Amino acid sequence: MNLQSDDFALFGLERRFAQDRAVLDARWKDLQRQAHPDKFAAQGAAALRIAMQWSVRINEAYQRLKDPLKRASYLCELNAAPIQAENNTAMSGDFLMQQMQWREDLDAANELKDIQQISLQCKQAVLELLQKIEHLLDVEQNFLVAAGQVRALMFMQRFVLDVDNRLDQFEL
Repeated sequence: MNLQSDDFALFGLERRFAQDRAVLDARWKDLQRQAHPDKFAAQGAAALRIAMQWSVRINEAYQRLKDPLKRASYLCELNAAPIQAENNTAMSGDFLMQQMQWREDLDAANELKDIQQISLQCKQAVLELLQKIEHLLDVEQNFLVAAGQVRALMFMQRFVLDVDNRLDQFEL
């Protein structure tokens, strides 16, 4: 293992968006077992420190790879298409109009069924966006366009959290 390897190489995975979560989880457990600091405690402070670095590195990689948004962002960055969400907020007009409509609908919603309907629509839109991102990354390998879609996904996921918070208010 090399601390400088990208996350996919570290986990022995193909550098692609589509990943089998069970394989990823199993590989994470195996890597953690190999690098667990307790295995190196008898070898001295230096070996223990290196094992702890490995454990942290493995966990960081796992957190990136298991989350579709983080994995997509990471793939874009590895392929010279950084997300730059703080500096680049350009979105298509259609996307912005849909977001504004959902936001207005959420603000106006007073009944649980209305908020549930918005939630379903948003979650379906997130799934469709994830499929589009997968196609852009794995099939077309169009990382620049994918980066724009990842920014849109970030926006969508924040809105889904807002919708979920409104749903939680009804459950209290």
